[in-house]
Amino acid sequence: MATSNDLKNGMTLDLGDGDLWNVVEFQHVKPGKGGAFVRTTLKNLKTGKVVDKTFNAGVKVEVAVVEKREMSYLYKEGDEYVFMDTTTYDQLHVSSAAVGDMAAYLLENMNANVAIHEGIALSIELPASVELVISHTDPGVQGDRSTGGTKPATLETGSEVQVPLFVSTGEKVRIDTRDGRYLGRVQG
Repeated sequence: MATSNDLKNGMTLDLGDGDLWNVVEFQHVKPGKGGAFVRTTLKNLKTGKVVDKTFNAGVKVEVAVVEKREMSYLYKEGDEYVFMDTTTYDQLHVSSAAVGDMAAYLLENMNANVAIHEGIALSIELPASVELVISHTDPGVQGDRSTGGTKPATLETGSEVQVPLFVSTGEKVRIDTRDGRYLGRVQG
């Protein structure tokens, strides 16, 4: 149990509605007139829905106990992803909803942090950037600057990213997992 004054980004709350909410952003507000309050942006961990919620200062909120474990991605089975705990070797089935957008950057044997609450995987977290191989991209035409010097490329995971014209098929590139941006080529 904590108060609204203790809220921090990344905390997981149980607001009593049957769902768990992750604090995306918070702001303590002390208006000139009236009591202080905390304005928050919360993300539902089951549905992904983002809402704004205001708490009066000092109101008690239930903090959910969420354990983060390092796990290795093994394979996809139907609509679920199978991960293995790197210390106990236990396997955990994670729903597609919990994996979310990270599926675009997930390769077999890649490590990820899996957030678990009462034995159920809530979400996965990959490193800020991953290294993936370009499986297909058209050759860049010299002088073609109508697209700002970028072209679409398909990664080995099947997702698509915009890369500079000089990048070719078979090269390894670094991709930002937060927004899907190309960060650069990987040498070696």
